[in-house]
Amino acid sequence: MFEDNLAQLDARHLLRRLRLTESAPGPVVTIEGRPVILMAANDYLGLATHPALKQAAIDAVVRFGVGSGASRLISGTLPPHADLETALARFKGAEASLVFGSGYLANIGLIPALAETGDLILADRLCHASLIDGCRLSGANFRVFRHRDLAHLEQLLSRRKARRLTLIVTDGVFSMDGDLAPLPDLIALAERHDARLLVDDAHGTGVMGNTGRGTLEHFGVESRLPFQMGTLSKALGGSGAYVAGPSTLIQYLVNHARSFIYTTAPPPAAAAAARAALDVIRNEPERRTRLWTNRQRWVEGLVGLGYRIADTASPIVPVLIGQADQALRLAERLLQLGVFAPAIRPPTVPEGTSRIRTTLSSEHRPEHLDQALAAFRQAGQELRLI
Repeated sequence: MFEDNLAQLDARHLLRRLRLTESAPGPVVTIEGRPVILMAANDYLGLATHPALKQAAIDAVVRFGVGSGASRLISGTLPPHADLETALARFKGAEASLVFGSGYLANIGLIPALAETGDLILADRLCHASLIDGCRLSGANFRVFRHRDLAHLEQLLSRRKARRLTLIVTDGVFSMDGDLAPLPDLIALAERHDARLLVDDAHGTGVMGNTGRGTLEHFGVESRLPFQMGTLSKALGGSGAYVAGPSTLIQYLVNHARSFIYTTAPPPAAAAAARAALDVIRNEPERRTRLWTNRQRWVEGLVGLGYRIADTASPIVPVLIGQADQALRLAERLLQLGVFAPAIRPPTVPEGTSRIRTTLSSEHRPEHLDQALAAFRQAGQELRLI
């Protein structure tokens, strides 16, 4: 059974394999004993190896140990978790926040707590898998609307039964395309139709907005959305996730979010590192400046080579290839040339839209980007992609 399935995936160029990286995350990593430029991480601000985060994690391990022991409802809340939730609420301008072990756990706990059987959920077609799974787990009637298609969403809203509880779900920054949800228009639609809007700001937190508070700050709509979720594992450099919003919502989740109630709390070191990351984001705004400078240099370089990129507005820059076998060959040749940027293939993206999903970091230096562009030029010409 397993062998047949794997063989079928391999024949369709869709088989995934784990690749060992032998060094810490960074603009350059070690693979198979040699340095390669990493163009695929979500560590947008280079905080995964920041000295302040590492020291905070070390101090937490020394004081509180490696693990949290149990669910916080069983063995209590450790100071690093409480300190992080206070800081996250302040950072997001919310009354309170709640930390989960991962973005996946946050979404599959939050959405079923917001909607249930008999309710209606409308989600953007390109929402992250954790959002889709959360919608399905809720038991609510679940429909998708075409990507960023406000007319289609309004059509679905207009057809619903009167006074039916409705939740609209979207990413803030879409992880595979790098484009942004049209949040001002989505909020207006939700208000007009008396619906709730949930934004997953995993890839916006720390990156978007003048101070890095996220996609809502970018659009200037923070005061119009009562709650949101995001992760601690992208720009914040660590692991875990949060929901920020009214204190009554947070208390409700403590009592109803199964993925919080029935899961051991994140390690205290992870919470302490995330708390330190918030200070770095506030105190080192030059990291965001370098990130956006690098993004501009990278986009201009790819377009100049003749590659087709997605309509991105973020540090996620997908290089659109098309067929899975072509994307796979390009990724393999890039690695041979010293650039690690894996192919993204179905079912992660729709059929015929396989790509190399590149991402930028504040820690990429100009010479890293120039070397990576040279590899994209050589590989693309050899494979007749440009």
